[in-house]
Amino acid sequence: MTVVGCTKCIKFMLFFFNFVFWLAGGVILGVALWLRHDNQTSSLLMQQFEDQQAPSTFYISVYILIAVGAVMMFVGFLGCYGAIQESQCLLGTFFFMLVCLFACEVAAGIWGFSNRDTIAKEMINFYDAAYIKSVDVVDSPSKTAAIKVLEVFHETLDCCGKGDDSPLFVQVTGALCPKKSLEDALLKPSNCHLKLKDLFSEKLYLIGLVALAVAVIMIFEMIFTMVLCCGIRNATPVY
Repeated sequence: MTVVGCTKCIKFMLFFFNFVFWLAGGVILGVALWLRHDNQTSSLLMQQFEDQQAPSTFYISVYILIAVGAVMMFVGFLGCYGAIQESQCLLGTFFFMLVCLFACEVAAGIWGFSNRDTIAKEMINFYDAAYIKSVDVVDSPSKTAAIKVLEVFHETLDCCGKGDDSPLFVQVTGALCPKKSLEDALLKPSNCHLKLKDLFSEKLYLIGLVALAVAVIMIFEMIFTMVLCCGIRNATPVY
């Protein structure tokens, strides 16, 4: 039996929110793929020297986002179909999956907030390891590899050094720092530590905003799903 009155309005509102949820899943999937293939972060995270690879924590977060976006698109489609068909079974399955997604998002948000500086710190430590090796007085393949790593960092972030540069590093600044115009050369180069913190803070801030918007949509969907299920149950005649 078709629902009527306010319950019918709830049905179409649930369909609308599910469609938005499906679109949000697509947006998250797109943002995650963009973060994965962003030239700035990719060029930094692909570096290695002395069998030491750049930290992959950031990529792990991105892969989780890709999975979440794909699951959201499936769940959003399930919710849309369940609302149109007025199926208590589909809506119940949708509600259960929505609760699981919401719990995972809250857990991921807590973990991300408590480890928000971890990615930047790992990249700074990797940069410092290459920095120390690059000023080694003894020429070696490891030193050459470290210098190449620093060059990629400096060119990608448009920075040079870590703020408290040693005299040895200052001597090779001309070879390692990005080439600048005469006017820019008179200015002190940007601190790479600060540039790394700003880079990953900006990316995590974007992820946090998307997650917050999705959480709000999920809360409304859970409420509308419960109301619609109750309306369908009440509208179904009992023999």
